[in-house]
Amino acid sequence: MTTTPFQVDTGRLHVPVSDEDHVAGPDGAPVTLVEYGDYQCPYCGQAHPILVRLLEERPDTVRLVFRNFPLVEVHPHAEIAAEFAEAAAARGLFWPAHDWLFTHQDRLAPSDLEVAARDLDPSGGIAEELAAHDYMDRIRRDFIGGIRSGVNGTPTFYVNGLRHDGGYSLDELLRVVDAAAAS
Repeated sequence: MTTTPFQVDTGRLHVPVSDEDHVAGPDGAPVTLVEYGDYQCPYCGQAHPILVRLLEERPDTVRLVFRNFPLVEVHPHAEIAAEFAEAAAARGLFWPAHDWLFTHQDRLAPSDLEVAARDLDPSGGIAEELAAHDYMDRIRRDFIGGIRSGVNGTPTFYVNGLRHDGGYSLDELLRVVDAAAAS
């Protein structure tokens, strides 16, 4: 079957996990949990500590992949926050930036991110790359991959390539992960 850029598959992850993704957890984990998220989304903010805990409770079972899906119509700072994370990733600092963004959702304005960028990378490179929008292509690729996979809100999760339409409480995610690992 040939796919077009606008073909949607709402039940499956369209873009396989690759070396370009941001991954936490072991490469050989039996369960891959892909999150399409938005740094300004309050629901993603609520899910963040749950995902941290999930990785702590199933360290050999789960690898977490984060992909950008900024909903700019409702979250005006989501895109610049995603750019911040990608600029940090270029320096091997994706996960510290990712955690900072979710724990400081009330400080995502460009001026706040400039201060955070100087703290994370005193050389000033992140701030320059934010101003130049150097990572927009990457963010657009994530976003289009999400659309092609049927993402229509955040957070959206895929467990071993299949969309998880249930909740994201720790108990529910532990059940889903354990079931996926057993199959």
